[in-house]
Amino acid sequence: MNKRILYQEVQNYIDEHLKSDLHKLILKGSPFDEITVQELANQIVSKQKCEKKLPNWFQTKNIYYPPKLNIEQTSSELTAQYKSELVAGKTLIDMTGGYGVDSFFFSKKIETVTHCEINKELSEIATHNFKQLNAINIKSVSENGIDFIKNSKDFFDVIYIDPSRRNDAKGKVFLLRDCEPNVPDNMSFLFEKTNTILIKNSPILDITSAINELSFVKEIHIIAINNDVKELLFLLEKDYKKEIQIKTINFTKSGSQEFNFQHQTKPISTYSKPLEYLYEPNAAILKSGGFHEISNQLNIFKLHQHSHLYTSESQIEFPGRVFKIVEITSYDKKKIAKLISNKKANITTRNFPKTVAQIRKELKIKDGGEDYLFFTTNFKDELICIHSVSYTHLTLPTIYSV
Repeated sequence: MNKRILYQEVQNYIDEHLKSDLHKLILKGSPFDEITVQELANQIVSKQKCEKKLPNWFQTKNIYYPPKLNIEQTSSELTAQYKSELVAGKTLIDMTGGYGVDSFFFSKKIETVTHCEINKELSEIATHNFKQLNAINIKSVSENGIDFIKNSKDFFDVIYIDPSRRNDAKGKVFLLRDCEPNVPDNMSFLFEKTNTILIKNSPILDITSAINELSFVKEIHIIAINNDVKELLFLLEKDYKKEIQIKTINFTKSGSQEFNFQHQTKPISTYSKPLEYLYEPNAAILKSGGFHEISNQLNIFKLHQHSHLYTSESQIEFPGRVFKIVEITSYDKKKIAKLISNKKANITTRNFPKTVAQIRKELKIKDGGEDYLFFTTNFKDELICIHSVSYTHLTLPTIYSV
């Protein structure tokens, strides 16, 4: 951590060049002694990334920014705020503190937060920023979180862990044992130090595998922002043996969409041909696997067991995208060509043998516009195309021509 970066004239320079051409700036070199142009560029790039992701940091004076990779990997303020609502008590330890965003928001709910970060420079940066943010109840420790807890005599109300995937882990589906720290192998020990553990995981983690690896899972939270899954959270409570609660939330510009269900329930979906309205669940629900729960709880029909599209005669409030169906046709190139007069449409495939790229190439349809084409399979195992418009646009009578 180069503390000269915090000099007022350097901070002014960083702010003045947030919208400058970085390549030209680097070519000019650093105007400051003992501060490299690379250090300046890093501060500028990382601060730029924080404008929307971490507005509290961006708007606070004399914040020190780490390499941009740390900014990319850290929680956003939105997800950190959500996590803070899941915990309670007087003491919490953040075993894998990183840049300290989660610790900062936990400190607003918990009396004393311990921020453990094994990277000494990152720990120093986070500690400095906590002071700038007036988070005076955070204790910083530059040490391995597991080692710190082993050497501590304290019992914590909450242990928070954000394991990082090890570089030697291969494949899209990975296990918690592929992460550092290895939570499954330390479960018994950790529950000697707390009754509550909150674990943040990557969106690509397989939920079923994680449940099998862990003990006492009480809740699983799936957080999406603008239909992009950002985090999986596993809330563990010592000796908990009841049903696991699955809670999904998708934060959008207009609010949030929530849908919850019990993990072990196995409702049966009802099926129908496409009716007046078409529904596509948001990404958090798709990640949760609660496909039959959607049909059961909202009393709507599924198009096919594996299509994950839904339909109803009347429009309902739905946690995802809602469309008014204009026309349904079989997968016939000539019929589909007649659906879109300007050869422009948004295309989605669900349980369909061809990709969006293949369909665009075959039908010569460009991306965009107000028309939506869903290529899917109906409950009779027929390939169909559903022409629809977003419910916010002008709607037309439905035509069924399969």
